[in-house]
Amino acid sequence: MFAPLQNDTFLRACLRQSTSHTPVWLMRQAGRYLPEYRATRAKAGSFMGLATHPDYATEVTLQPLERYPLDAAILFSDILTIPDAMGLGLSFALGEGPRFASPVRDEAAVDRLAVPDMEKLRYVFDAVASIRRALAGRVPLIGFSGSPWTLACYMVEGAGSDDYRLVKTMLYARPDLMHRMLAVNADAVAAYLNAQIEAGAQAVMVFDSWGGVLADGAFQMFSLDYTQRVLRQLKREHAGQRIPHIVFTKGGGLWLEEMAAIGPDVLGLDWTVNLGAARRRVGDRVALQGNLDPNVLFAAPTQIEAEVVRVLDSFGAGPGHVFNLGHGISQHTPPEHVSALVEAVHTHSRRQAHGA
Repeated sequence: MFAPLQNDTFLRACLRQSTSHTPVWLMRQAGRYLPEYRATRAKAGSFMGLATHPDYATEVTLQPLERYPLDAAILFSDILTIPDAMGLGLSFALGEGPRFASPVRDEAAVDRLAVPDMEKLRYVFDAVASIRRALAGRVPLIGFSGSPWTLACYMVEGAGSDDYRLVKTMLYARPDLMHRMLAVNADAVAAYLNAQIEAGAQAVMVFDSWGGVLADGAFQMFSLDYTQRVLRQLKREHAGQRIPHIVFTKGGGLWLEEMAAIGPDVLGLDWTVNLGAARRRVGDRVALQGNLDPNVLFAAPTQIEAEVVRVLDSFGAGPGHVFNLGHGISQHTPPEHVSALVEAVHTHSRRQAHGA
């Protein structure tokens, strides 16, 4: 159904197999820093207009690949599609973050939650298939979802939050409600990611964007356990191909060993973690993805190159590294600085491989 893959470097690195260079892709690589993205969004009329229209989602997913020799594409979508399909009423105002019309703040609201009919998310799966066809085997396609805990943060707060007061109040005052919500979320995330795999995603990533706001102990009980519940249900193979599973917890550097133990193929790291130290801590259990500070991209190209070299040298030689930023790329990033980044990753990692 789909063209054979021409560049499998990313998939090989995820599985800790040898590669000729370190593959690179960027979180939010299809986004507001690109003028062509802003033009397509204007045509679509809104962010959700982009995300819910497979042709537009395909167009913006491929835009960074037209500019840069990236080693993977990531589905253009949003982490909050699942709670939207649960009926919470997602909207995006221009210049503001996401907002839910019906936050989940009491027992009755939790009782109403259920794994949504995946047909309500058909637009996502249609976009996955459309993107795979349009890629024509150039690079692999990554599918993704928010983690059960991160979804719960937005579902309870009703929007982004500075202090997570409402969701943490429920967590401490009514842990029974929080566990019920997280169980539904985990099963919904697993069904959603499996449907993306069936539609053509060649790797899947769980974004635990807000795991790092939890106390030690609470993280394991309310985030990690439910991410593990997702992983246990995910397809490991499809159409004869192994499907790597990536887990990224922003602020999760304290818990690398515990995250590696729940069974992902790859752990994403933010910029606060030393790659070499992380590699020593997790050994050969998982590959590592990361972890340049996105703000390095505001420096001059020579400084960007120096920081890229520092990250690559920190990981060292050998398999199992996917180069990425430690969080999403800023909308203010000069596009030409991304060229310098990708070129530096490919050039220095080829030198490393040759030297090794």
